[in-house]
Amino acid sequence: MTLHVDLALRRGRFALEVALDVPAGTVLAVLGPNGSGKSTLLGCLAGLLVPDHGTVTLGGRTLTSAPRVHLPPHARGTGLLAQDPLLFPHLSVVDNVAFAPRSRGATTAAARAIGRRWLAEVDAAEFAGRRPGSLSGGQAQRVALARALAGEPDLLLLDEPLAALDVDAAPAIRGLLRRVLRTAGGNRATVLVTHDPLDALTLADRVAVLAAGRVVESGPTRDVLGAPRTPFTARIAGLNLVAGTATARGLRTASGRSISGLPAPDVVEGEPAVAVFAPGSVAVYPASAPQAGSPRNTVAATVATLEPHGPVVRLRTVDGDGWADGLAADLTPTAIAELGLEPGVAIRLAVKATAVAIHPVPGQ
Repeated sequence: MTLHVDLALRRGRFALEVALDVPAGTVLAVLGPNGSGKSTLLGCLAGLLVPDHGTVTLGGRTLTSAPRVHLPPHARGTGLLAQDPLLFPHLSVVDNVAFAPRSRGATTAAARAIGRRWLAEVDAAEFAGRRPGSLSGGQAQRVALARALAGEPDLLLLDEPLAALDVDAAPAIRGLLRRVLRTAGGNRATVLVTHDPLDALTLADRVAVLAAGRVVESGPTRDVLGAPRTPFTARIAGLNLVAGTATARGLRTASGRSISGLPAPDVVEGEPAVAVFAPGSVAVYPASAPQAGSPRNTVAATVATLEPHGPVVRLRTVDGDGWADGLAADLTPTAIAELGLEPGVAIRLAVKATAVAIHPVPGQ
């Protein structure tokens, strides 16, 4: 069932104003920095928070039409999977999963049959007779997922479901979620709140990025993360982003420096825009080395940090002469040693124009 959201809520100085749609059978990932409104939005969808005004509809059924209509959580047909599994400690695993169908009127036998079916679906059938206290974090999250789905919700809400898991358990649960959402998603709409771009890339069809209570980017997952238009999205996607004003050949920064790049079709000259490029496309030279690369895309900087990043070392910069602050470059450990790089060392960065994409700023 398609989820339609158009709501506004104010709590003190914070204001949430969100309009979005989640088509039936699809997964929407909601990303954003802390305090952007992700949890508040999820609370409104779950029925835990009442917006000041606006509507939430699911398959044409009104869940909220503030301020007069607001269905309570149990009447919404939603399932929730949070960071903490929140399993009932006094019930067996199968009775935890059977709780949802039991609360909808199913007999104990029928509810337990449904519970065992969903435990098998999430590869947790062997835990049916155990108590939650004897489960590992990954095992408990499998059971919690089965419980969320056993009620056959029309809307599934996933609130950072992998955040509390260790590095060994998270990949398995992520793969499980992907399989279950694809094979058992049916007509259900799913909203996933996460900080991890890998969750969005592997689980979601679309992404909405929140900032200060508003949607600042939205679209197909790979489009949004592959061509970010806000600093937050660029950071989680592992890309560099420089803001400025679009020009015929690229971008002019606030300091007046120019960056050459390839404009997207919707870029308008003279309007706010961003230059986006990967850390792997950034070449690093000693500050004293002869000029290399396009003068437009060469900038002085200072090494801020050096951190392992898979098979490479990610260098981040500070200062610079106009647009290098916070940029990232990926180098091999050998290159780091040969260049004698460490925090505080002056360097020069160069980026080929063909590696720089220019995009308009959201809302412009």
